[in-house]
Amino acid sequence: MVQTASMWPAIQTAFGFVHRAAAILDNPQEQRGSAVRRRYRDFLRNVAAKTKRAGKLQPALRHFLKVTRSYWPGLFHCYGVPDLPRTNNGLEQLFGSTRHHERRCTGRKAASPSLVLRGSVRIMAGVGTRTRSWEGHQLAPADIRAWRALRASIEQRRSARSLRYRFRRDPAAYLAQLETLLLKRTLPP
Repeated sequence: MVQTASMWPAIQTAFGFVHRAAAILDNPQEQRGSAVRRRYRDFLRNVAAKTKRAGKLQPALRHFLKVTRSYWPGLFHCYGVPDLPRTNNGLEQLFGSTRHHERRCTGRKAASPSLVLRGSVRIMAGVGTRTRSWEGHQLAPADIRAWRALRASIEQRRSARSLRYRFRRDPAAYLAQLETLLLKRTLPP
């Protein structure tokens, strides 16, 4: 009990740091990205200076500074691009919902191989059909070349995946077939 009471000021200090960081990044004054970056950099310098005297919270503050450094390159884009959300929570929720519905429809515990192979198409189709219903003529591709390129990339991934299954089913036969093919190409007729 005494140890917890003695740690209370340190815990309050750590929560204070987190709340100050959140207040700066929340940006209620709607400042430009450069101003938010400058304020946050000053805040981090203050945290780094106080880390040496943080006692038992020193590892936690060091970790906070390390994680912030790793996210630094992409941390302030949302302040310079209009309507760019500050978090990817909505996107993660979308992917989680898609996985949930996929598992529920197929009865699988994990994502089906078709979602992995055709995910770029199926996720967009799932998102598009949630907002409204579509008619056949609206689904026709606008750019036939882009559509064919997409179909070719999906087919290439599918065929590569089917080759892996052949190897898993019978590795000896698969390797013998490759060896025969190699010898035919290297030996003169």
